[in-house]
Amino acid sequence: MYYPVIRPRRLRLSDNMRRLVRENHLQVDNLIYPLFVTGGRNIKTPVAAMPGVYNLSIDLLLEEVAAVQTLGIPGILLFGIPDYKDATGTGAYDENGIIQKAARTIKDKYPDILIITDVCLCEYTDHGHCGIVQDGDVVNDATLELLARTAVSHARSGADIVAPSDMMDGRVQAIRKALDSEGFTNIPIMSYGIKYASAFYGPFREAAGSAPQFGDRKTYQMDPPNAREALREAEQDIAEGADIIIVKPAMAYMDVIAAVREKFATPVAAYNVSGEYSMIKAAAHMGWIDEAKTAMELLTGMKRAGADIIITYHAPDAARWINSV
Repeated sequence: MYYPVIRPRRLRLSDNMRRLVRENHLQVDNLIYPLFVTGGRNIKTPVAAMPGVYNLSIDLLLEEVAAVQTLGIPGILLFGIPDYKDATGTGAYDENGIIQKAARTIKDKYPDILIITDVCLCEYTDHGHCGIVQDGDVVNDATLELLARTAVSHARSGADIVAPSDMMDGRVQAIRKALDSEGFTNIPIMSYGIKYASAFYGPFREAAGSAPQFGDRKTYQMDPPNAREALREAEQDIAEGADIIIVKPAMAYMDVIAAVREKFATPVAAYNVSGEYSMIKAAAHMGWIDEAKTAMELLTGMKRAGADIIITYHAPDAARWINSV
């Protein structure tokens, strides 16, 4: 028997009633906040395409980390803006590189905050690609050693989790082997296992200065129309030792998040990327949408799709919105 005996609206008639039967709950515990760190002191350079996001020197980064910890956000994801770039991205694995310095400083002052470090070469290479370039091609296997060196240097500097984002084949295995051989068997790998060659990365590339100087990244990042390929990528990374799988971007790929969640027991992270963030900021600035309601609806959608972790530039605001309820 259906209507009028069954009336779904009965369970929607008040805020407390809706809270009582709510199926998905976004929590501060689900959030990771990405941060950009640069050299110098007292540097706070706004990223024009990402209102509210800055390139921060380490002294000001510490203030941001303190705020993150106060809000209850469990961790941060660090991206480095190096002082120099070269063909092989030596700044990525320099023991005195910007990420290495930042991780040591943060861990010394805020030992409980989870430090996740982006492991890639694109911010550190003068050509802007995520690997070594030979004869105009990004070569896979020669890049793996440098990624492994980068991950080990991050672990040695205090990183709690390393997150390879390069999309080279076999990099999880190379990193796991290198970490284990150096005694870092307890450092998890949060792999960008499913990273699409997306149009949503533009504002990030402005922030990190990582736009490729020639060509594009379509030969190593995934083709946006593909979903079955995503499951193959996730399966391979898990087999190689990935502890967490990232799906990036999130908004246009919630079906992929759901498919990965259904097939694998491994924790899944959704990366709510720069372009997604900037669209909400721009529309809110124009008065076309309510920023808080729209952002929270989108982030909750990622959670509903199956994400255990959400990496988002909205994290501090989202934490405040959640805590104010």
